[in-house]
Amino acid sequence: MSQDELFETNRRHFFGRSSSAVGLAALGSLLARDGFSLESNTPSLATNNGPGYGPGTVGPTHFPAKAKRAIYLVQSGAPSQLDTFDYKPSLEKLEGQELPDSIRGGQRLSGMTSGQKSFPVAKSIAPFRQYGQSGTWISDLLPHHGKIVDDICVIKSMHTEAINHDPGITFFQTGHQQPGRPSLGAWISYGLGSESQDFPSFVVLLDFNTEPRAQPIYARLWGSGFLPSNHQGVKFRSKGDPVLYLQDPTGGSLTDKRRLLDRLTQLNLLRQLQTGDPEIATRIAAYEMSYRMQMSTPELIDFSDEPQHTFDLYGEDARRPGTHASNCLLARRLIERGVRFVQVYHRDWDHHSSFPEKHPIIAREVDQGSAALVQDLKQRGLLDDTLVVWGGEFGRSVYKQGNSVAFGRDHHPRCFSMWMAGGGVRPGMSYGATDDWCYNIAENPVHVHDLNATILNQLGFDHQRLTYRFQGRDYRLTDIHGQVVRGILT
Repeated sequence: MSQDELFETNRRHFFGRSSSAVGLAALGSLLARDGFSLESNTPSLATNNGPGYGPGTVGPTHFPAKAKRAIYLVQSGAPSQLDTFDYKPSLEKLEGQELPDSIRGGQRLSGMTSGQKSFPVAKSIAPFRQYGQSGTWISDLLPHHGKIVDDICVIKSMHTEAINHDPGITFFQTGHQQPGRPSLGAWISYGLGSESQDFPSFVVLLDFNTEPRAQPIYARLWGSGFLPSNHQGVKFRSKGDPVLYLQDPTGGSLTDKRRLLDRLTQLNLLRQLQTGDPEIATRIAAYEMSYRMQMSTPELIDFSDEPQHTFDLYGEDARRPGTHASNCLLARRLIERGVRFVQVYHRDWDHHSSFPEKHPIIAREVDQGSAALVQDLKQRGLLDDTLVVWGGEFGRSVYKQGNSVAFGRDHHPRCFSMWMAGGGVRPGMSYGATDDWCYNIAENPVHVHDLNATILNQLGFDHQRLTYRFQGRDYRLTDIHGQVVRGILT
């Protein structure tokens, strides 16, 4: 047995067997009730970092934060940068030409095009227009984004190592291509705790589609990894009740449920006194959160209190649960209720064939809702301290996959576009640039680790100091990499 294990065993024995009087006093304090509400006692389950902090939470930020919360609009499958945000008039002349080896530079290709003998260039499938005072160029695939160009910062020089979807999106969400690490949202929850007594600090929203779509979304993308399990994301379902068992299937009353939870809490606390296992406190907190969500969630998902101008802004799709517009509106309602991090996933940007037909469809599905979210937050005075991030796991190739009219675009990790808004991000600007072929970065590269370091920075954390010791090593979201992208910050 190691010295650390011996110390842990002795500590547990000390608290579990030698301090029963202290333990019982604490138990009596924790089980004090105001009616049948536990809300006044919830902070007692925390680590003494203040109200709203759960087990395993770090507590105060490293420096004053520009953003109190974040919403991440994940475009799973990878939007094409040259058909959305990276205007390349040079491709008009290069259309149909063979991509030079000097530009490709021996890049590793995915299995979809590694066997191709020819790599003809395909220009953007839609025209671009300039919008706003900034004069930012936006594709006609995303016309509603033209309304927010002076509120967002478009990063055109993103790059990553991963070339396939699963490691690519895992890299963005966890800072590592292999699964098992804590997700970005879990790190944020661990660092910030929760502002809400009625909802978890980290919520995940998935799109609902009547037809099966590519790239399934796995729960490990919002998992807590080796962080305490109370920091994992809570997925809201996109069909039916967003949270299971909002209505008790037994038909029991709230008083009966409260009494049951009180007795269960007594048993769990007694066991915690015996073992010192911190996961028991996490389990108690989870039961209490579930109870409160049964009461708070029906009001959250009831959009009847939203005025008509909200649906004029988000579009009529916002009335259909599980659509991107509806999820964007729900994300706004969640952060209004104290949720720290909301992750909205929209799938099916991955088009290896029939690209000119399919890409506009997905763009239309996300365009109005994404733009409306930024406008809505701004109108409500929430954009200044809410960070919004939009983007996928990599970009798409400038060359055709296949040579037919119904060509596709392959995965492209070397350069792609994302945007950020609010939370201290400089609005109305573009950052970074790609070459005339939209194949390589020409200036100001931004890596995945740089993006995550910047997100944490805006939330008040030094990414090098937000760490967690696991198996003898201090881990962090950005591993041993990452630089804050100061050029996009106010």
